[in-house]
Amino acid sequence: MGNFKHIKIMPAIILLFSLAAEVSGAPPKVVKTVPENGAQDVDTSLRKIRIVFDQDMDQGGYSICGSGQNYPEMVGKPRWVNKRTIVMRVRLVPDHNYYLSVNCKDYKNFKNTKGEPVKPYLVEFRTGSGKGRAKAGMLNLADNKEAIEELRRAIDEDYSYRDLRKVDWAGLFDKYSPTMESAKTPREFAKATAELLANAEDAHVWVKVGDKSIGGFKRSVTRNYNLMVLEKTVPGWQRRSAAVFTGKFDDGIGYILIDSWSNEHKEALEQAYKAIEEFSDAPGLIIDVRSNGGGAEPLAQEFAGCFIDEPEVYARNVYRSAGEPSGFTKPYNRVLEPSEKRPKYRGKIAVLMGPVNMSSCEAFLLMMKQVPSCKLVGENSYGSSGNPKPTDLGNGVTVFLPSWKAMRPDGTCFEGEGIAPDILVKTTEAALRSRDAVLEAALKWLRES
Repeated sequence: MGNFKHIKIMPAIILLFSLAAEVSGAPPKVVKTVPENGAQDVDTSLRKIRIVFDQDMDQGGYSICGSGQNYPEMVGKPRWVNKRTIVMRVRLVPDHNYYLSVNCKDYKNFKNTKGEPVKPYLVEFRTGSGKGRAKAGMLNLADNKEAIEELRRAIDEDYSYRDLRKVDWAGLFDKYSPTMESAKTPREFAKATAELLANAEDAHVWVKVGDKSIGGFKRSVTRNYNLMVLEKTVPGWQRRSAAVFTGKFDDGIGYILIDSWSNEHKEALEQAYKAIEEFSDAPGLIIDVRSNGGGAEPLAQEFAGCFIDEPEVYARNVYRSAGEPSGFTKPYNRVLEPSEKRPKYRGKIAVLMGPVNMSSCEAFLLMMKQVPSCKLVGENSYGSSGNPKPTDLGNGVTVFLPSWKAMRPDGTCFEGEGIAPDILVKTTEAALRSRDAVLEAALKWLRES
């Protein structure tokens, strides 16, 4: 599949998407646009620019060219609604001149099914005063219906786990659409949208208004660790930074707890590398990530790269692509590279894991499965990794939906299943008040000859 680009070239802005190669021949024609070329007093409530051609088009490409502030503000990306019609969702402001060109001199990716390009066609229009519009920040029925339509499309075409969730989406839209349609503000609409989407029980789905997240699914897990007990159990327990704790057992086994892979803790994670250097000659190493809910996968990769000598495929993924026969792209291999500039450790390693682990921390678990002399100890991880991408609904509300299916190296999807440990250790909240059975099992394995 080709790449979608919003390219800024001074002084022009070009919206480009292309798959087909250009060939010579009579060009297809634009037969209608909404608004029409030369239209005046266009209502600022117009949410879609529509372009209609006289023949079937290659839906694998388009070029919408424009210039500076006269180019309409786009919401999402253009999409074909049939073989001859493409729509571009926009936000318009009052008393403003707009223009765009369907194809232009240097970009001719609107083509018919024979590969013949459309002759450049200019569309110019001016918006009215907008005096009849509701005050800023207020929504109306038309705004909300457009947003609901876009949400339906996003779930159908962009949500990678749509079918996995076994959700009655049609029934949910029937239930929540009246509330969404009557919403007066983006926040009201977002609240109803979040309630609808919470039925997917997906931790990588959420709704935002501005920079604030609204509602959504709240996961519930039973932790298989107790920090207060760990502090008493691990000799030399020390908080090294906001994300790193360490200790050392009497027989020399090192202990590193990493609480997060978040970019906010990038500097804090430096203490984990210092600990690896200190434990370079240790007879065994425990890496405890039971409290880690994820963060930035590259940070996890850099740390895991301290324990390998050769690149290793640790995971695969496919991206949602509604135009592909399978609905997804071909699988992509995610590779763990050795961290050449970081300290190394080549002894036995036990990684402590559990149900709190999800997202990038599950990727870390898969990385460590590729490390020689390493065992995962504890309980299954949560099973949630989505690489969420935003969809602007056009009414001040943005929805984030998973864009990929994350898979083990063998190509099996672990969403909703989690990563299984090599050594399963069940425990209870009550038992964890006095002893840590997961830690004990790891120590037992590390001390075996």
